[in-house]
Amino acid sequence: MPLKDVFLPLVGQPRGPALAAIEKCVAVAADLGARITALALEEDVFVRPKVLLPDDPDAAVATGPLGADDMQHLLNAFTDAAARANVRTQSRSGKVPADQIASILAEQARFSDLTLVPVKPHDSRTEHIVETLLFESGRPLLLCPEQHLDVLRPEFENVMIAWDHSARAARAVGDAMPILQAAASVRVMTVADDTADAIVQSGTTLVDHLSEHGVQASFETTKGGGSSIGKVLGSWASSHGIDAIVMGAYHHSRLNEIVWGGVTKTVIGQPPCWVMISH
Repeated sequence: MPLKDVFLPLVGQPRGPALAAIEKCVAVAADLGARITALALEEDVFVRPKVLLPDDPDAAVATGPLGADDMQHLLNAFTDAAARANVRTQSRSGKVPADQIASILAEQARFSDLTLVPVKPHDSRTEHIVETLLFESGRPLLLCPEQHLDVLRPEFENVMIAWDHSARAARAVGDAMPILQAAASVRVMTVADDTADAIVQSGTTLVDHLSEHGVQASFETTKGGGSSIGKVLGSWASSHGIDAIVMGAYHHSRLNEIVWGGVTKTVIGQPPCWVMISH
């Protein structure tokens, strides 16, 4: 199924990297030929009134609603980026309790083919939003790492499939098929210190399946060498000029225990490039 309707949550402070990430995400939507819908949410935070003395200098300082200016700044950045990219858009905003933001974003994501998520490195709030979207939206996510914005391209020419034979990895491959079909190079990668026959057979069978969809892919393995699987994938992607990684999230199986490990947390905490992830 083509990716024709994508979703971009707008939360947090309008810092420089966050604004640049919006620009990158809009560019991806334009490259896909998709409509992009933005939802900006302001935190509805109760602030206890502060008693100020008449001569207190703070008494003269006017304060507006918390988050309102930030929300509008993010929306303006989205509108400007969409106008430059000439992409079809929708946008909405709202004020909700802070503990409901992630769930509301997940509900909205159910009505899109793909959710684009700017990711601050090792940020607990971002990780919570990503995990909620994964478990509650039923849709794939595309993570945009703010720390790598200077090298991110909106075109995914070189794509790596992080393959571990799991149902969720298979789901990710299916979700990413339009991106895989448009890529110039697709490499199926499994991290395993012991390249058992089952691992090789699994990878080569996936390559055969992809060829039926017009995707000419290759399969290879790399050793973990005692390092975190997530770090191994990130290092491999960086050294091989990978534009995007396709992977499944939070899965457990016998084969996973052999070749995978806790990679999802590592990748969500600090994506090495664009990462399309499904659950």
